[in-house]
Amino acid sequence: MTEPITIEAHESYVLGLKFTADSETLISCGMDNVVKLWSVGSWEHVRTLEGHTHSVHTMALSPDEKTLVTGSSDKTVKLWSFPQGKELQTLQDRKQVVSAVRISADGEWFAAASYGGRAMVWTIAGNPVVGVKANKNNLSSVDFSPDRTILATCGLGDDIYLWHLPSGESAGQLTGHKTAVMNIKFVENGRYLMSFGYEQTIKFWDTETWEVARVVRPIVPSSRGIAFSDDEQLAAVLLEGRVDIMSVKDWIQQGELAFTAKSVGSAAFSQDGRWLAVGAADRKIRIWSMPI
Repeated sequence: MTEPITIEAHESYVLGLKFTADSETLISCGMDNVVKLWSVGSWEHVRTLEGHTHSVHTMALSPDEKTLVTGSSDKTVKLWSFPQGKELQTLQDRKQVVSAVRISADGEWFAAASYGGRAMVWTIAGNPVVGVKANKNNLSSVDFSPDRTILATCGLGDDIYLWHLPSGESAGQLTGHKTAVMNIKFVENGRYLMSFGYEQTIKFWDTETWEVARVVRPIVPSSRGIAFSDDEQLAAVLLEGRVDIMSVKDWIQQGELAFTAKSVGSAAFSQDGRWLAVGAADRKIRIWSMPI
């Protein structure tokens, strides 16, 4: 197993990572309230985006890569010009921590999930579209169907909530996890909605019938999250002190990346398949060359 390249990246926990489509820039965000840009290959620091007053939990880049959306525990969403890093707008739906942001496939809308069970949809220009309230529980993840007609939300509690867009009317609930659903993502061009539950199972819901088409269990106990490669062939399962690389098709382990940091907070594959970046509580980003 090759040793990773290590970047002394943030002044606190690294919470989010994302590569640009050309795989030439790595974006990171963290508990030190900033977003940073890194040049892939040299791994040199390019730019810091400052403006949030508390941890930057989440970020999303528009398909045309002109707008970066960030969400923070300062209870705001910010829009930035990319890659220039100029702050364009600050938005706030409710005075709640913003836990997840996601941009629609056409780049027209974005959604922000918050604590308190609410998600808000805006246009990429910052105009409000609709707000939805699942319950009083904190939300952890949100995603649009590829055609932007359904919004899915999840968080604390057993259920995934579906919403018609742009009306915001309920499209139903999906029940099958326990305690919490940590992540959701439409995959295979919207054929399935993938969900990752606190009980350490992954479910693939058929979006025609909304029945469970496949269950992957168990993932390793106490996994903290999951990241998929751009082609959805590989998954990085985040664990204490290591990351397991799994093939999505048959869920067979392809590799194990062990390192000294115990709390792994984020991971991202580059879209060209060459790199896997992992962020942790020790303020560092580790980058492995793929395949590993």
